[in-house]
Amino acid sequence: MNLRSKQIITVFLFSMMFLLVVVAPVASEDYASLKGISSVNTIFDFRDGIPERALVHLKLVHETYMDKAIRAVADKPEFVVVFMDSSVKLLSKNRAGFSAEHKKMLKEFDQVITAMSKDGIRLEICMFAVNITGVDPSSLPRELIHVPNGWIASIGYQEKGYSLVPVY
Repeated sequence: MNLRSKQIITVFLFSMMFLLVVVAPVASEDYASLKGISSVNTIFDFRDGIPERALVHLKLVHETYMDKAIRAVADKPEFVVVFMDSSVKLLSKNRAGFSAEHKKMLKEFDQVITAMSKDGIRLEICMFAVNITGVDPSSLPRELIHVPNGWIASIGYQEKGYSLVPVY
């Protein structure tokens, strides 16, 4: 099997898996876990710094926010994404050190960030991680809310009743 055929098969399989995640469950009745709740407040502890995985994870967070099952419980769910650890490098407009393929993924990552912000998802970035990784704060998208320490933000949201979803 040549390289082109392998690439086509990989793209096809990824597309099918993505469709299953997005299209399969469409109502809150499909989830016993959603029965009896009246709100959805969630914090995503986003630390994935690998562009391929991070893009899939980010899209999945956004799709989850828009999912009909979630919307059946809460017309406007409260979602917060706190970017920590190496994920902060993916947010910088400085793309030096990334391959051409990764730069293309990161351009799409930027588009998803913008869409999430427009849809009402709160996006926070840990400035401790920004500083420790050497990311220039001025290179970050304006949609991001700067917090001094992502762990403290996470603790606060959890104390307010937000469910924690790790994204590593």
